[in-house]
This record gives sequence, structure tokens and C-alpha cells, in this order.
Amino acid sequence: MTHLYLIRHGDYIGEAHGKLVDHGLSPLGVKQAELLRDRLAATGEIQADVLISSTLPRAQHTAEIIAPALGLPVVSDPAFEEWRNEDGSLSEEQFLTMWKEVPREQRPYFRWLPTGENWVEFNLRATSALQRVMHEYAGKTMVLVCHGGIVQASFTYFFGMTIHHLQRADINTDFTAITHWQVFAREEGWQPNFLLERYNDRHHLEGVDLSVSVEKLDLQSAN
Repeated sequence: MTHLYLIRHGDYIGEAHGKLVDHGLSPLGVKQAELLRDRLAATGEIQADVLISSTLPRAQHTAEIIAPALGLPVVSDPAFEEWRNEDGSLSEEQFLTMWKEVPREQRPYFRWLPTGENWVEFNLRATSALQRVMHEYAGKTMVLVCHGGIVQASFTYFFGMTIHHLQRADINTDFTAITHWQVFAREEGWQPNFLLERYNDRHHLEGVDLSVSVEKLDLQSAN
């Protein structure tokens, strides 16, 4: 059996000087990742053979925190980066304004930046990367630290959905939540059977006050 555990990164510093950025995990994101690390170390619920991470800072930071609980080095893979639709030159307001102005039926094909990807290109990259690791690590257990878009793309890949449109239904994956896909081998001549064993598992965050803002955490650490 093949296991793929997708873990979304923690809360991160995504805006600086009014522009969209990725400056790694916020203090809140560090706490979320540490709680996940402690959970995995205590339960041993994931006996992984490989730990793969997106190369973006927020994912790398998360992977480095949980790596000791898995006893594995981090293998970086740029193919699992989030949708490349901003480069630090846009504010969140500018991006959302562009999004609203593009007719819905054109959004999958609209290139938000000349050097970026449209939605179809992102999904093709993401599903191709998933196909690659599923074959490369067949019969093994993978942990992939990635992004909400990659988790969404896994639904496209495993459920055989088309990538040429934006789904009418959406998913909302929490920070450091676990999604687990299982792949069962079947008799020769039959396609493998895919099972979504869990989605958005964030039990390590339950009962913990994570409502404190980044600003408040910064003030507390300075005192």
C-alpha cells in the first residue's frame, strides 16, 4: 500500500510594506508546526519513508520543524510550490481587484503576471508532480509539506477531475492540517483504488489558544 500525507504549512508572514510576500512562518505558524511535531513524535502515527517539501520559505520552515519527529531529512521539490500568480509586486487588494474584474469563465486561463502561471498550468504542474512521486515512491509512505493549492490539486488528481475550470465547490485547508490518501494495489489489469482516509485533520490544535495575533506574540516575546 502507498500512503501520501499532505501537510499544509503553518501561518506565515504574507505581507510586508503592503505587498504580498513569503517571509516564512509567523510566531503563530511556528507554534502550530511545533504542536504538529509534538503530536507526531508522541503518537508515531506516521512512519514515513521520505519527507518532501515545497521550496517556498513557509513550507521549508514547517518541514524543518516537524522533521525531527519523523527522523528524516527534508527533500526540497520546487514542483510542489503554490500557484505562481504573484511575485511580490502586488498588494492583496490589487490582486483581489484583478480577480474580480476577470470573468469567471476566463479565470482558469488568465495569467495574473507575465512570468506567472494560469490556473490550468498550475494544476498541470501540481498533478504531474503528484503522479511522479506516486510512482517514484510506490509502496512507501510519503509526507509532503506543501500549500492549500497543492492539497486542492490532489483532489483533482485522485478523483480524476478536469483541470480546465475552477471547481464550483472549494476546500479550505487549515494551517498544519493533515490530508491522507491511501493507494491500494489491485489485481493485474485493474487500476489502483484511491481512498481519502482523512482531510483537514488538525487535532493537534484543539484546545490550544491560537487566536493571539502576530503583533501580540511579538510584544510578548519582547518582554
